[in-house]
Amino acid sequence: MSLALARKQAVVQEVAATAADAGLAIAAEYRGLTAGELNALRRSAREQGVYLRVVKNTLARRALSGGRFACLEPGLSGPLLLAFTSGELGTAARLFRDFAQEHEALIVREVALEGKLLAPGDIGRLADLPTREQAIARLMAVMRAPPGRLATLLRQIPVRLLLVLRAVRGNGGNGNGAGTGA
Repeated sequence: MSLALARKQAVVQEVAATAADAGLAIAAEYRGLTAGELNALRRSAREQGVYLRVVKNTLARRALSGGRFACLEPGLSGPLLLAFTSGELGTAARLFRDFAQEHEALIVREVALEGKLLAPGDIGRLADLPTREQAIARLMAVMRAPPGRLATLLRQIPVRLLLVLRAVRGNGGNGNGAGTGA
């Protein structure tokens, strides 16, 4: 077996293993990006835990065939890079959306979520998904609201009762003519 063939098989196995564990896959055209820009994208992806790789389309098709991201196969043409994320799904979408806003040469061609092909424009909706910490904070705020309102209501009952008693005592019963009459 030649060394080139062994390398190709290793790439196919690596991409297939990454795709099997991922929840989101993005295929983007990078034609027109400089080497420095592409390296900046790779660095950002690495920092955010997004797998990013430029793979020949024939190898990418082999790696994705039969897997959950086989839906990407028909659109694999031209110079593409593949991105996979298994953590927070919005992370890769935010990475590509933000990078594409600064670099028009990066064009998202295909997006697949849990094996279902989405429109490339849906990357914005995915990018707007809250992070795990934001989602937990929102959930905790929602869960904390009803007990907080109940506590406020329970604190107001004795205060309002005192206000009513003071109002009654303040009238002294003179308002209806049934006073003490002494």
